[in-house]
Order: sequence, then structure tokens, then C-alpha cells
Amino acid sequence: MLGFPIMRYIDINDSEDILRAFELTDPEVPIDIVLHTPGGLVLAALQIAHAVRHRKGKVTVFVPHYAMSGGTLIALAADEIVMARDAVLGPVDPQLGQYPAASLLKVVAKKPISEVDDNTLIFADIGEKAINQVRESVGELLRTLPPDKSAELAGLLSTGRWTHDYPIRFEEAQRLGLHVRSEMPPEILQLMSLYPQPVRRQPSVEYLPMPRRAQEPARGASK
Repeated sequence: MLGFPIMRYIDINDSEDILRAFELTDPEVPIDIVLHTPGGLVLAALQIAHAVRHRKGKVTVFVPHYAMSGGTLIALAADEIVMARDAVLGPVDPQLGQYPAASLLKVVAKKPISEVDDNTLIFADIGEKAINQVRESVGELLRTLPPDKSAELAGLLSTGRWTHDYPIRFEEAQRLGLHVRSEMPPEILQLMSLYPQPVRRQPSVEYLPMPRRAQEPARGASK
């Protein structure tokens, strides 16, 4: 069995490394992937996801905390997803810069075309293409589900029904029909201690998180 940890932002270097590792590994060998990521480049995530889907050996994805956006794309391609009870997946709707593609389409649909600037129209056109591409890709990744179910789920996850950071917890993932279970091996949780989050920048406000009480006067002292 071969294991891969995919931590933090997914970029093209990750997809290159994993695709090479897959090519050098016997197709029948089972693979475990630990996902701990807010997402990343759609291209990189889809490359990994399609490589996972094409594996002959079983691929199991472990989500100890969160696998959002591109991380969810990879999880959808696996034969099985193991989530901690409070871990989350997320929607995979495309984002164009700081804006959700679905929201750009809604703006263009609600305003008269004469009141929409050219840049917004261009972004909306790109957004429509991006949504269709991701929806088609998700449908392909979910081809083990009945066709009507995979099409429904692909639309739900990719067309902006929720905000991009909406948390899909274990129970909801089950209701959606994903192949999930919650028996997280303790070894996976121990592995996470080797990948601490980056140190936060210095906050502008600091305080000591402990109760504060007025100092009592010394015994014998007058008030």
C-alpha cells in the first residue's frame, strides 16, 4: 500500500509529483491519500482526481479535518472517503479571482446588458464555461453512481448553491450519496501532528485568556 499526504494549497507541483508516483507504482497497489487542504488550482486538483479515478487498485481518501474545493474534487474520485466525525468537505464551484463564477452570472442576468461593463461580461462568460467544465468533470468522477444521481450531485456541488466555504459534514456527505465512513485510524490523526499550520501573523489585539477580578484590599486596610 502506498500513502500520500496532500497538505495545504494544491498546486501544479503536487499534481506533477503524484502523477509521476502513480506511473511508477503498480496499478494494482492500493493507495491511501490524506487530504488536509483548503483547495487550490482546479487544473492540479482535476489532474490528481482523474489519476485517482483511473487507478485499478483501491484508492482511499482520509479527511481528518477538512478537504475543501480542490480537495473535495480529489475525494470524489476515490473509491472510499474516510472522514473524522467533525471533518468537512466543501463545494467545488469555480472562483474567478475574488468572485464566485455563479455570482458573476447572476449579476449579468439581473441587470440590463447596457448597465454591465465589458470586463464583467467577459468574466461572466469565463465563469459560465468554468462552471460547465467543473460540472462535467465532477459527473465523470462520480460515474460509479447512477447517472441521474451523479448529474444531480455534480450540479449541486459546482453551480454555487452554497458559499464556497460551506462545510459538508459527514452526515450530509452520507445523505448526498458519497461513499463515506467515519472510522478514522488513530495513525492518521497522529500523522497530522507532523504538519502544523503556519504560525499566525502577530495580532493587533492581545489579551490574556483568563478571568480578571478586582484586587481585594489588604486585610486591615481601610476602603
